[in-house]
Parts: sequence; C-alpha cells; structure tokens
Amino acid sequence: MSNSSTPAKQGACVVIGAGDDTGGAIARAFAREGLISVLVRRPRNTDALDELAKQISDEGHHAIALGVDARDEDAMVNLFSKVETEIGPIEVAVFNIGANVNFPILDMTGRVFRKVWEMACFAGFLTGRESARHMIKRGRGTILFTGATASVRGGSGYSAFAGAKHALRALAQSLARELGPKNIHVAHVIIDGAIDSRFIRDNMANVDEARQNEQILSPDEIAANYVWLHKQARSAWTHELDLRPWTETW
Repeated sequence: MSNSSTPAKQGACVVIGAGDDTGGAIARAFAREGLISVLVRRPRNTDALDELAKQISDEGHHAIALGVDARDEDAMVNLFSKVETEIGPIEVAVFNIGANVNFPILDMTGRVFRKVWEMACFAGFLTGRESARHMIKRGRGTILFTGATASVRGGSGYSAFAGAKHALRALAQSLARELGPKNIHVAHVIIDGAIDSRFIRDNMANVDEARQNEQILSPDEIAANYVWLHKQARSAWTHELDLRPWTETW
C-alpha cells in the first residue's frame, strides 16, 4: 500500500480499475477536488497504482493504492469497510473495469465468457452494493459506471464483452431507480470511441495526428465529465452520458 498523510474525515473516491489511463485520470481529477483517491486494481498489478499514488501525492493531493480482486466478494466487502473506517467516508465510487475481448462465437469458451462477466458485470454489482451500503447511512453519494459502445450495441466477436456491458448498464439503471430517492446519484457513462491510452498508442496508426485533431477521447476530458456528474444538482441529474469524439460515427 502506498499513501500520503491524510487529514481526518476527508471524503474518499474509490476507483475500481484505476491502473489504466482513464482510471488514472479519474483518480487524479477527484483528488484535485479534495477527495482521497483510493486506487484499486488486482494485487498482481499494483506497481502502476503505487506510481499513480506517488504522482498524485507529488501534486499535493492524497491517494492510497490497494491491491484487490474486484471479483472477490469478501475482498470487496473488506475494501469498502476499510475505506470507511480507516480512510474516509466514501463520497464517490467509480467502476472502471473494461474486460474487452474479441473471439468468434465458435472459439468462445465458457471459462472466458464467465470471466469477462465476472470482471465487467459481477464486480460492478459488488462495487454498487458495497458503495450503497455505506452511502445510504449518510443519505448522499455518487456511483459512476464506465460503459462502452458494447453497452448498447453488440459487435461481431464481442459476445462476452457486449453481454457483460449490457448487463452492467441494466444494473446501473436498476440502482439509479432504487438509490436516487435516497439521494445517491447513479450514472452510466458510455465511452464510444478510441481512448488516448497505451493500447491505442501502441496499436493505432497516425495516433499523434488523431490526438492533435481531437479524434480520440482524452482521459482527462473523460475524467472532467465524471467530476461534473458528481457535482450535478439533484434537481437535474444525468443518468446516462455518451462521450465520443466529434468524428466518431453513431
């Protein structure tokens, strides 16, 4: 675990899936808003989290890196309890696990399909339930789910990914209807397009030109929208938000 010194009773933002470019930008954005960013990723991938926590600390903000498998129910229960009792009240929870895979249906195995569902949907359920468990007590909070094009449109070869992301979207809708009257804002964000991430930089041709022309999604701009959702007045909450570059086709 990596952390900076933190003042008592400072609110926390838990980011499940904080190790990628988008998750890192979201964690930094909420830390700049004065929350303690709790960075969560599988235990075997914590080096990136430690570096991100250091970067946030170097900016004068607060972050804590924790290695947790978001598919493990007991581990997730313990994570949210630990944050509440040792770090600060959870004001924001962000579920940002991707699990994007592409296999022709005849090559898709039950093991892979189940694993993708566990990562992109079941872990989202655990995040939502454990967030709500603590937020309901205070009568406030924000729960944000990261969706994808696959949340609304299943593409060829994306049976597992689309199935899980469709299910995550339905979960978010149900939680919004149940928790909204309890003053907990639940929103689902559809990220429709390529993100300026390490994967895209390594695999997309002319990525520098695309970035210059704003043809790929900026993680920092995505994060700014997440902060905006958290700050919305409850008289006009957004539940679902589509983010896509201006050149992206519908």
